[in-house]
Amino acid sequence: MMRVLEFIVALIIVAVAAVVVGVVMPGNGHIERSLVIGKDMRQVYDVLSNYRRFPEYSEQRDADRNIKFDFSGKAYGPGAEISWASDDGKVGNGKFTIASADPSFDKVDSTAKKATIVWNVDNDWRGNDKHFTIDLERNGSRGQLTKVTWSYDVDYGWNLINRYSNLYIHGDPDVFVQATLNNLQNVLAGVQNVDYTKLIPYIEQTQPTPVLVVSTSIERKGGLEALDDATNKAIGQIQAAAKKLGVSTTGPRIIYTTNYGDQTYTFDVAMPISATSLTVAGQSVELAAAKSPDLNAPASASTSGDAANANAGGDNAPGGHDRFGRLIVDNDVRAFLAFGGPALKAVWNGTAAGVPQTRDLMKAYAQTHGYKFDEVVNRFYDIEAKPEVKQGDEVKQYAEYDVYLPLSWAPDQTPEQAAGIKPPTLDDGSEQAPASSGTAAAPASAASTGK
Repeated sequence: MMRVLEFIVALIIVAVAAVVVGVVMPGNGHIERSLVIGKDMRQVYDVLSNYRRFPEYSEQRDADRNIKFDFSGKAYGPGAEISWASDDGKVGNGKFTIASADPSFDKVDSTAKKATIVWNVDNDWRGNDKHFTIDLERNGSRGQLTKVTWSYDVDYGWNLINRYSNLYIHGDPDVFVQATLNNLQNVLAGVQNVDYTKLIPYIEQTQPTPVLVVSTSIERKGGLEALDDATNKAIGQIQAAAKKLGVSTTGPRIIYTTNYGDQTYTFDVAMPISATSLTVAGQSVELAAAKSPDLNAPASASTSGDAANANAGGDNAPGGHDRFGRLIVDNDVRAFLAFGGPALKAVWNGTAAGVPQTRDLMKAYAQTHGYKFDEVVNRFYDIEAKPEVKQGDEVKQYAEYDVYLPLSWAPDQTPEQAAGIKPPTLDDGSEQAPASSGTAAAPASAASTGK
């Protein structure tokens, strides 16, 4: 009997000690990890202000490759949500919500030194008011780096079991923060380190449009003069083909960028036409959208820009289709349905030398916002919306170029679009100095923005 009493007393002592220890243990928990990432702060801010790329850098996918993610709420900024479901008990189910982002995205420019984003955490980790605080600080001699400090905070209240879980805060929460931070750096490594803070792109729903197109290329050392010559030659070929087909051109020229190489610029020149059905080689053909190329098909002028190789075989005869599914009109001219679907649009006001850099800015912007695109088939294109106006050798008004990146997965609007931020236009006197007529583009600070 004495031993039973001793055992009961011991249990009571242990229980009291456990309660006392639980009471004196902290009522909240905190961990933080830091990493310096070699990217502009706005890029890091944008990736963390939406969840479209979260599945790529989340530690959860390292634990369960079959995890299922679901997006809800807003596409960007406070109110954006991502939930997950996993059969792995360690990962479980849960949801993250962007609670706040300070300052707002349009204030995160080259002069901003710090920013803070807060995610609310709803999962099976013990405690209440669980949240991540992600502090960003511009680093580097030129402010080209970003220090990311990722913190996790939780309130345990007077729940003693929750308070004891603070002993394990360096378990799953710590692993998640450290691994996710490392993965984030890897994802951002694939984004060109450019400052796109002056870009104001919109997402536009484009309509399928019949076009005639000619492939060509120039040596980049030829500058804008070589570009103009090649473009004008291609336009002449298109207009001649349109006349033979009995159709008319209905809009300004379009340039599709195939390869903006160090030495050679390969591109397609296109113009919209008035018919979606053409009669070629005695056959009426309904135009269709381009498709992914057949890698087993032989290369032709339609992909290389080398007109001398066109129609080398029967498969490239007029009335047939090239490996992109475009109708072959003659040796140089093809026809297909262009556009159709969402596209990221921005505007460059200046000379054509600024268009390549605008494309770089748009690509980086799309990557940090999680917009999906495929440059193989749905390539960048630009439309000369307003031509340059000159009086003698003096430029009276600069040209306006609409630059497009077709998207396969994106929200209905960009953050700028949703906020009603309007881009500058030539009409409001916001034209910019022309870029150099050589091969270099204008500086990033001169980039204008979308419609």
